[in-house]
Amino acid sequence: MLPLATPASQADAVELRGDLAMWLLIGIETLSFGLLFLAFAFARSREPAVFAAGQGTLDLGSGALNTAVLLLGSWAVARGVHALRCGRNRSGVAGLWGAALCGLVFLGSKALEYRKMTAAGHDLATDTFFTFYYLLTGFHVMHVLAAVLMLAGMALLARDGRWSRGDTHAPDTVAAFWHMVDLLWIVLFPLVYVLR
Repeated sequence: MLPLATPASQADAVELRGDLAMWLLIGIETLSFGLLFLAFAFARSREPAVFAAGQGTLDLGSGALNTAVLLLGSWAVARGVHALRCGRNRSGVAGLWGAALCGLVFLGSKALEYRKMTAAGHDLATDTFFTFYYLLTGFHVMHVLAAVLMLAGMALLARDGRWSRGDTHAPDTVAAFWHMVDLLWIVLFPLVYVLR
């Protein structure tokens, strides 16, 4: 039986930053979204006219803005954690707050979109498209809210310099969760808003 890694290949291995429990949660959440994405695609193949009409009511500009905001948040959290790792505490805190702010902008934008949809008479029970729309985007919104709370918590804790140079296990864990949230939206946006 061959060893899984030789000493030379171990040095070249990519380090998985963050807590293993968070990575397991990320795997489970990604699988859950993946199953929902497959169900959405299957339902769309069964009712293409209903899905096309529903997608026609969505604001592509708002969805694109949300994509840009989440990508900016990923950049901010990556820069923030890197700064903490390098001992630049003030920059690290700013990056974490920047990502949290991007999450809040996303949540505000989604709240306006939901308000617009419900005012137009589109709710969870309107048809199959809107059931999936609210289920997918609502599930994602809950994840963004959780990420914002975690980022804010990390930013508050980071103010006192608790993560010394190179010891960023907790911020790395939160950053991994944020990047999952971002990645899921990058799949959700074209699937729900764009592809016909």
